[in-house]
Amino acid sequence: MFRTISRIADRVLPVGTADAHCDIPCGIYDPRDAIQAAQTVIRMTELIEGMGVPSSVEDHNSFNRYVAVKEEHATKAKNDILIIWTDYFKPEHLAAHPDLHTKVWEACKLGSQVKQHVDMDAAVAFKAALEEIGAAFAETKK
Repeated sequence: MFRTISRIADRVLPVGTADAHCDIPCGIYDPRDAIQAAQTVIRMTELIEGMGVPSSVEDHNSFNRYVAVKEEHATKAKNDILIIWTDYFKPEHLAAHPDLHTKVWEACKLGSQVKQHVDMDAAVAFKAALEEIGAAFAETKK
């Protein structure tokens, strides 16, 4: 009975394999989205630090929204840069930029730090690290 169902399912619901970060593959990679997300992390950190202690329902609402957006954009930036790292960069790029692995690893560690804390120094360092990776990316496009 299972074999019969399996044969019918194979005819009705064919399954294929997709290989790429967007499953097309589109070949579109750009670190600018990650850098912009890191800028949002900086701005949310500024807003949180500027609030002081929330004292009203509106303040608590704003605080929660700022934290949620900060964490969402830190995650987006990390994901974007990891996709570029795993799907775009090739051995020849690493040969030209031997510290690229360390830069990506350190950037992702900073991304985790800015999610976990309200730390302007880490937020600025996160964006700067992504900009360095972006510069290496741009050099590979020449």
